[in-house]
Amino acid sequence: MRIVAHLDMDAFFAAIEERDNPRFKGRPIVVGSDPEGGKGRGVVSTANYAARKYGIHSALPISAAWRLSEEAKKKGLPGAVFTGGHMGKYSAVSEEIMAIVREFAPLVEEASVDEAYIDLSFSKTFKKAEELCRKIKKAVKDRERLTCSIGLGPNKLIAKIASDMQKPDGLTIVLPEEAESFMEPLNIRKIPGIGPKTEIMLNKLGIRTIKDLKTLPLAKTKELMGKWGEDLYRKARGESDSPVSNDYEVKSIGEQETFHEDRRDANFIVERIKELAEDVIGRLNRSEFKTYRTIGITVRFSDFDTKTRARTLAEPASDSGTLNFEALKLFLPFLDKRENPKHKAIRLIGVKIEKLE
Repeated sequence: MRIVAHLDMDAFFAAIEERDNPRFKGRPIVVGSDPEGGKGRGVVSTANYAARKYGIHSALPISAAWRLSEEAKKKGLPGAVFTGGHMGKYSAVSEEIMAIVREFAPLVEEASVDEAYIDLSFSKTFKKAEELCRKIKKAVKDRERLTCSIGLGPNKLIAKIASDMQKPDGLTIVLPEEAESFMEPLNIRKIPGIGPKTEIMLNKLGIRTIKDLKTLPLAKTKELMGKWGEDLYRKARGESDSPVSNDYEVKSIGEQETFHEDRRDANFIVERIKELAEDVIGRLNRSEFKTYRTIGITVRFSDFDTKTRARTLAEPASDSGTLNFEALKLFLPFLDKRENPKHKAIRLIGVKIEKLE
């Protein structure tokens, strides 16, 4: 019998900032770019639970977060603390947490800097697995002074969804025989892979909950979703065969920049691409990887329309010159009619490398 736990740190970046800055204690905290008095152009990276009560959440424009904070202040509530991110510190804390988890289980899959899947099948029963989860939560809280939420279920899918049910500092247990009934009342967006566009399409068919989704026959699901249809059909029934794997690896290294003002200036954008390429290669050189094969770019226009492009090299590369040259080739069509027929200004650009070796 497979027993899987999913550990998810609670408001990880913001929680670290609150822990390390006594003056932040109890305050709404927003980690992200500088709001610049409401004129900032980045987004929120993480907001703690006090800030979320104001309607501030990750990926919200930082200017909107600032306005929500100002509205709260007018009501006599404390304004949010806005702070820039410290990724080096967050990565170091993540390593400590993963080391703690591995003291309790040999098979741990790091899904990201603040979450991990834990195979607890060796415990044989959900009762013993629950005891291990409580010990893990206590160890993280005692040693790192941070809380995490854990979902425990018969597979990775159920465990991940369950970990989000009782945040913060929660522990949600879903037994195998409860999997389908646990899933049915949930919104379809709870299924990993269903994004806003898929949600809208399914809503038009009257499908809003996972129970609704289960009414679609397999053939119809495959017709709507293509090759992903069969996988979605199974997920709607709480089924997943994906194993917990120790073979975690960084999938990509990237940097992006939101401009203070929307830009059409080709010389400015070309210079920023060069800087981003150098930053990416700097991170590559500090990592365990030596080369890359795929170059990817992101372009976000002033109307928030976002495009991505990528190409794979015939041979691996390791230098910033190659990255800059290939990234420019991908970017240049966005500066003329080929990819930008309406001559829209650009708000954000990003450069990344993949297929790392």
